[in-house]
Amino acid sequence: MIKLLKTLKVYKLQIVFIILLVFLQSLADLYLPRLMANIIDNGVVKGDINYIIDIGKLMLLVTVGGVICSVFASYFSAKVSSGFGRNTRNKVFTHVENFSLQEFDKIGTASLITRTTNDITQVQNVINMILRMMISAPLMAIGGIIMAVNQDKELSLVLVFVLPILAALIFFVSRKGIPYFNAMQVKLDKLNQVVREQLTGIRVIRSFNRDDYEINRFNTANLDLTDTALKVNRIMAFLMPGMMLIMNIAIVAIVWFGSIRIDNMSMQVGDLMAFIQYAMQIMMSLVMVSFMFVIVPRGAVSAARINEVLEIKPIIKDNELNKESTNDNGVVEFKNVTFSYPGAEKPALNNISFVAKPGETTAIIGGTGSGKTTLINLIPRFYDVSSGNVFVDGIDIREQKQDTLRQKIAYVPQKALLFSGSITENIKYGKETATDEEIQQAAKIAQAYEFISEFDGNFSSKLSQGATNISGGQKQRLSIARAIVRHAKIYLFDDSFSALDYKTDGNLRSALKLELANSTVIIVAQRVSTVMNADQIIVLDNGVIVGSGTHKELMDTCEVYREIVSSQLLKEELA
Repeated sequence: MIKLLKTLKVYKLQIVFIILLVFLQSLADLYLPRLMANIIDNGVVKGDINYIIDIGKLMLLVTVGGVICSVFASYFSAKVSSGFGRNTRNKVFTHVENFSLQEFDKIGTASLITRTTNDITQVQNVINMILRMMISAPLMAIGGIIMAVNQDKELSLVLVFVLPILAALIFFVSRKGIPYFNAMQVKLDKLNQVVREQLTGIRVIRSFNRDDYEINRFNTANLDLTDTALKVNRIMAFLMPGMMLIMNIAIVAIVWFGSIRIDNMSMQVGDLMAFIQYAMQIMMSLVMVSFMFVIVPRGAVSAARINEVLEIKPIIKDNELNKESTNDNGVVEFKNVTFSYPGAEKPALNNISFVAKPGETTAIIGGTGSGKTTLINLIPRFYDVSSGNVFVDGIDIREQKQDTLRQKIAYVPQKALLFSGSITENIKYGKETATDEEIQQAAKIAQAYEFISEFDGNFSSKLSQGATNISGGQKQRLSIARAIVRHAKIYLFDDSFSALDYKTDGNLRSALKLELANSTVIIVAQRVSTVMNADQIIVLDNGVIVGSGTHKELMDTCEVYREIVSSQLLKEELA
C-alpha cells in the first residue's frame, strides 16, 4: 500500500493544509475541557456571572474555530482521496491498455474489472480515513494524556491500567479479522466472474434451459462471499461493544476515585469533569484507531491487488531501436514460425512459412483447433512468436512500433464486437476522420447499407451494449465495414463471414475483390466456398501446414483439403 500512496505526492500541499487544519481542530478539542473546568471552579462555584460569560464567549469562539477546521479538513480530505481514486483508475486503465492478450489471460477480465472499480474505491476510502483519523487520533491521544496528567497525576493511574487493555483488544480482534479481507476480495472476483458470464451468456443459458443450474452457481459464489463477510464482521462486531464496556468501566473508576479526591480536597469538581473529558478523548482516539485497523487491512489487500496489476510488465513492448520500412506495400511473411501458449504442452503452430502479397487473397482453412485464429493473431502482434519471424514489409514486427504496425492493418475478429452508440460511430471506430461518403461506401461494400437504410435513424441509429438489437450477420457486416473504412494495406478477416448466407457472402467477396485490389488480404474461414477463389490457400492441421496452393492444386495434392471440400459439398447438396 505504501507504493500506491506515493502517487499522493501531487497533493502534498493539500495534505499539509489538512494536517494543519486537523492539528488546529485537535487543539480546540483539547482546550475546551480546560475552559469548562475554569467555568465550574472559578465561575459557578464562586457565582461570578461575568467570568462565566467571558469564558463562555471564549468557548464559543474556540468551538466555532474547531468546527470550521473540521469542515475544511473533511472537504479537502474528500477532494484528495477522490482525486487519488480518479488518477489511479486512469493509471490502471492506461497500463492495462498496453497489456498483450497473454497478460489479460493471466489475470482475467472479471478480476481486472473488480480491481479497477471496487479495489480502488476501497483504497480511496482508506486514504480519506487516514487523512482524518490517522492524523487526528495520535494528536488527541498524546494531547489528552498530557492534559490528563497535568490535570491530576494520581488519577491518571486509572488510564495506565485501561489503555493497555484497550490496545490488547484492538490487536487481538484485528489479528483474527485481517486474514479474511484478502479472501473476501478473491471471492468478490469469483462472484463478479459468475455474474459476468451469466449476463453475457444469457442466450445460451436459456436455450439449454440451464437457469436453475446458473442460479445455484450464483448462489454458491454469493453464499461463499457472504459467509466470509459474516465471519469477519462477527469478529469486528466484538470490537466496539468490548471497547465501550472497558471505556464505561474506566469512567466509573475515574468518577469513583475522583470523588474520593474531591472529598479529600485534593481535587476540584471542574478538574474532575475536565479529566473525564480528556479520558473520553483518549479512549475515543483509540476507537478511531480501531476503525483504522478494520478498514486499513482491507485497503492494504486492495492496494496489493492494484499494485499487482501495475507491476506487471507487458511482454510485448516496442523495441528501443524501432525500424521503419522504406516501402509500405503490406507484404506479410511467416518464416519458420512456432508458437506456444503459456503452459501449453505442445505448440499451437509449428514451423509455419508462407508469404502473403498485395493484390492477392491468402486464405487459411483447417479443422477446429488447427491454429487458424492463432496464426492471424500473430500478425498484429497480439502475441509474440516462440521462434521464427513474422515480417511485414520486410521488417520483423518485433522491431517495429506497435502503433505503426497496426496502422497498416484492418482487423475483423472472429467474434463481431460492436460498441454501444450509433452505427456511424461504430464504423468510424476504424477511422476517426472518415467522411459520411466513406462510411456509406464502406457499408455498401460490406453489404450493410440495405439493412441500415431500413432503420428509422439510418446511420444515426443507436446500437445497444453488445449490439444485441441487431442480428449476428448484421454485426459481422458492420465489423467488416469498420475495417473497410480504414483503407489499410493489410486486411485480416478471422472467420468473419460465418453468419452470412451464401448469396451475401458471394456479393461481399466480389465487392471486396474490387475494393481491396491493392491490399494484402488474409482470410480465415470454415467454408470452402469462401476460400476456393483465393490466390493462395493454406491448409492447417494441428498447427502444421499440410497443403498450400490454389483450390485446383490442393484438390490434387492435399488429402485434408479434399476431405473438407467433400464434407461441405455434401452438406450443401443436402441443403
